[in-house]
Amino acid sequence: MDVLTHGLLGAAVAQATASRDDVRLAALVGLGAGMLPDADALLGSSADPLRVIELHRHFTHALLFVPIGALLATLLLRIVAPVRRRLSFARTYRFALLGYLPAGFLDACTSYGTHLWWPFSEARVAWSVIAIVGPLFSLTLAAALLAGVLRSRATPARLGLALAALSLVAGTVQHARADALARELAASRGHVPEQLAVKPTIGNLVLWRATYAVDGVAYADGIRPGLLGEARLYPGESSPLLDAERDVAAPPGTRARRDLARFSALSDGMVARAPPRSPSRRRRAAARAPTTGAPPGTAARRGARARRPASGAPAARRCGGSARSRSPAHSRDRAPRLQPSQRARCRYAAARDEVASRTGSDARPRSTSDRFHGPAVPVAAISG
Repeated sequence: MDVLTHGLLGAAVAQATASRDDVRLAALVGLGAGMLPDADALLGSSADPLRVIELHRHFTHALLFVPIGALLATLLLRIVAPVRRRLSFARTYRFALLGYLPAGFLDACTSYGTHLWWPFSEARVAWSVIAIVGPLFSLTLAAALLAGVLRSRATPARLGLALAALSLVAGTVQHARADALARELAASRGHVPEQLAVKPTIGNLVLWRATYAVDGVAYADGIRPGLLGEARLYPGESSPLLDAERDVAAPPGTRARRDLARFSALSDGMVARAPPRSPSRRRRAAARAPTTGAPPGTAARRGARARRPASGAPAARRCGGSARSRSPAHSRDRAPRLQPSQRARCRYAAARDEVASRTGSDARPRSTSDRFHGPAVPVAAISG
């Protein structure tokens, strides 16, 4: 999940185990330790956009790394004067360990997954029972943590953790129901899925996305298992999966083919050609091209003005970076500043565009282009 939720969960776990005198400092130590695993996002390389995606949620989230990560967090947090004066090294390490530990498990509950068993296994563990961004989950932890800090008690944190655990249980039940409905829908089409993934959509456990592959074709549908009402299905689109031998011009063994293999592994093999752009979209893209200093796949913040670079001026070197022109006349020109979520999408788009430029194909994970255009269909309509 997002780094803030990691910090809130780490703070709540540390606070829930602290004595009344240590409640506030335990929350502070747990907050810092809980956010530290996501520092792996700094290991990316501008020369290889896929690297940051591969290394995110890697060894820093593994269970074997937890004691080491907690030690690093302890050393960093001992710089804070109140922590150094009022907590011993052993107590600081205990709170840091409790704050660092939940990070890997929380990310394993999402659809992105994490290398929980590294170095014994490189497989990503993804239980897909909660969205990568869950406002209700985060707000529950934040409210409990704030109440504990204000009252100097651990009881609110324990209550918040119980409610958070209950939401994960609800997500597990919803995932099982959505998975059963997805298989039922596939069977109604005469399909036996070779690969099937069911994931919650952003911010809720009500609408789920089902993607499965049969005979080289990917199918995407929306599923609403229903909490109290009737379950609904939203038939979506289908698209042929990308075949490197058929669709890629680059010969085997080249860097382009290796990058495509890496990209496909990150997408669990569910990679399809992007639908062709409409003429109006191509015209808009062509109109923006001369005035943007950003590389392919980047997008400026809405409402920001992009300056036209001088002739021969270098383009922006990274997504959302403050790329400066080497020309003295344009030394103050900066690329538009992007929000964190926009930078993440920017890095992902840059990785996709790099693969496309090297392979001669517009490839993307099937899940990023899912659209549920069909009307809602009651489950009884397909099961009957």
